[in-house]
Formats: sequence, C-alpha cells, structure tokens
Amino acid sequence: MTAPVKTEVKICGITSADAIDAAVSAGAVYGGLVFHPNSPRNVGFEQARVLADQMRGRLRIVALIADMDDARIGNLVETVRPDFLQLHGSESARRAAYIRGKFGVPVIKALPVSEAADLAAAAEYEDAVDMLMFDARPPKGAERGGGHGQAFDWKILGGKSFTKPWFLAGGLSPDNVARAIELSGAKQVDVSSGVESAPGVKDAARIRDFIVAAKNPHHLSKQNA
Repeated sequence: MTAPVKTEVKICGITSADAIDAAVSAGAVYGGLVFHPNSPRNVGFEQARVLADQMRGRLRIVALIADMDDARIGNLVETVRPDFLQLHGSESARRAAYIRGKFGVPVIKALPVSEAADLAAAAEYEDAVDMLMFDARPPKGAERGGGHGQAFDWKILGGKSFTKPWFLAGGLSPDNVARAIELSGAKQVDVSSGVESAPGVKDAARIRDFIVAAKNPHHLSKQNA
C-alpha cells in the first residue's frame, strides 16, 4: 500500500467555530478568514478576532485580503493577529514586498491561472513573498478573485519548480483533489466552496473527506481512475 502523502490543507472562508473544530479534527494545517465584501464568506474584524482566537495554536491563521489599503491592513493585523496575509487582488510584486516589510507578517500571493503562460508571473513574486498560490482565473466580470469553484488544467504545474512553497487552489473538492495533486505535484492545497453545503457554510463531512483524499492521493486517484 502506498504511504500517505504529507499534503498540507488550507480550509479557507471559515465563518464559524464549528468549521474550525471540523478543520482541526480532520487535520488541516491552515484556516483562512476572508475580508472581501462581495464574498459570502466575508467576516468583519471583530468576528474575525473571535474566530482567530479560536484557531490560534490549532491552525495557522491566514487573512485573505484584496487590494486593501494600509490603514485597514494595519487595523486587521492589530485586531486579528494573523500568521499570514494572503493577497488575492491585483497587488504588484512591489506592493506585496512593501506589505510584507511594513506589517511584519508573512505574505502569500495568489496568482490567477488559466493557461501555462500564466505561471510565468510567479518569477516576479518569488523574491517578494513567502509563498505562492495558483488559483483558477475568475470568470469575466467577477467581483472577487476566488471562491468560484472553478478549476484550471492541473497538468500545467506538473514538473514545475519554484523557489517558494506554493498552494494549488480553484475548484478543488473531495472528489477531485487526489487527481489534482497527482497531476500538479502540489504539496499544499486550498479549498473553500468545495467543502460547503451552501455558500459560506462549511460541511464537516466534506472537510473530513477532502483531507483524507488530499493526504492519500495516489491510492484514491487509482481507485477513481
């Protein structure tokens, strides 16, 4: 039998204590809080502070922001005390490096991907951030950068190497994450809508099934072949 792979999972868009408990129990490493008014997973700073306090020491706290100004970032960092800031907007490499330096919080930069050529953008950010995230490019006219449940061709990441650790995101679910890991070589995966029973409502069984699949992708992908 193939030994389980040590894939690290991020459950993004957490809005409740129950979702935190489910993520911890299932073996997630990261918990994401979304600060985007157009997202069904959006949380205010005070709600986020309570959730972050429930995560602290159990999950690595990731605050997802998009083109947020310095004043709000400062308020967020002081109130929520996240372990990472995930930049999910149009932030340039220069802006990402500035945020990382000014606020003293490690930065993850999400890059939109629809084809192999999009991966070239990673080179601009590798010196500016701590980790990368390759996420499916949002639909045309979308009001937010992620959480749409769309995927891209995972094979384009196969065999690629980057100087910083990276997450695979976009359209992942308990049914396809094993195959996604097989094709892309991802060692970290991010999921939001794929483990929900309704927009913004995390489902404990789906979280568990997702993490089981992510941690043993070779076995499960062969079963589903």
